[in-house]
Amino acid sequence: MTEIFKRGIARATDLTRAGKLHEATGMIQSLLARRSDPQDDAVEGTVTRLGGRQPTPAAKPDRPATRAGLGETLRRIASGGMPVRGPLADAGPVPAGAQFLALTHRSAQGSLDYRLYIPANPATAPMPLIVMLHGCTQTPEDFATGTGMNALAEEFGCLVAYPAQPTGANVQKCWNWFRPEDQTRGAGEPARFAALADEIRANHAVDPTRIYIAGLSAGAAAALVTAAAYPEIFSAVGAHSGLPAGSARDVASAFSAMRSGGQGRPHKTALPTIVFHGTGDATVHPSNATAIIAQAIGAMPALETTFETGRSDGDREFSKTAYVTQAGHPMAELWEIDAAGHAWAGGEPGASYTDPKGPDASRHMLRFFLAQGAA
Repeated sequence: MTEIFKRGIARATDLTRAGKLHEATGMIQSLLARRSDPQDDAVEGTVTRLGGRQPTPAAKPDRPATRAGLGETLRRIASGGMPVRGPLADAGPVPAGAQFLALTHRSAQGSLDYRLYIPANPATAPMPLIVMLHGCTQTPEDFATGTGMNALAEEFGCLVAYPAQPTGANVQKCWNWFRPEDQTRGAGEPARFAALADEIRANHAVDPTRIYIAGLSAGAAAALVTAAAYPEIFSAVGAHSGLPAGSARDVASAFSAMRSGGQGRPHKTALPTIVFHGTGDATVHPSNATAIIAQAIGAMPALETTFETGRSDGDREFSKTAYVTQAGHPMAELWEIDAAGHAWAGGEPGASYTDPKGPDASRHMLRFFLAQGAA
């Protein structure tokens, strides 16, 4: 837990400097208790669960991956992304009565091919909608399989949309989060995602107050840009292994943000945000996670901070920093996963960019999203 401990102490120091001595003390006590109690390593701790998949035994956490060389990383960004790690999964079977439709959205903002998951027993009341943006080299089918989000949608009665980035827009199927024309309201990819959400809401029983957007890597960066541009549409955003909105303006600045960490422009309105990042990520620097949180809470009222550590069912150590209102409503969460690389935490094996060792990012992301509707 060396990296988690260091980050926790650094955060406690920041709280002390801000005059939040009670919160800093609680954080340090949690860290020390975690370090001194070996029996505590056998459980996940007090992190909220929604129930779900049975634990799968796994090996000890991997050592952090060696960072890619400067030239290699620059070539990756210039070509649009990263090399494929593992197979691209297909859609697979769906439960009887459920649908995983292949559709095309067309509007004045442009067109998008996408997959839409409709649960077998959709709720009679308007349902939540989650827009999921895949990472570089991935497909909607691969991303759906890897995240397991369709199974959660079936469990909790949600619609899930998976837009597809064609190679004509980016040779590596990355969303173009670093281009100025894809970072503003009323243009580019954010406008298409917003129009897609509006179209699905018009055609299905969607609760307009419970529309969310999330993504992995380039998809996470694009999700953050889109949610900030359209806060009246997206009620919360989830970012896994991503970068702050506005942290790049071209390939060179994208490289710098991925390599060393980026700083985005402050949000204009409060945007509930949940972030997951592996401390061993060799593709997108882990400091981007704290930058995303800083970007989010800067537009929020005074929040209380809680800190806890745990171990996933797959033997991944992690820390969770939660930012809540005085009434206890979650406004932001930062999950830092010890030694994990550039992959979706708790993802299903057999898909690209997944870390089955956990913790279950999809389930906790959905929990955070649905809690916003309970405010």
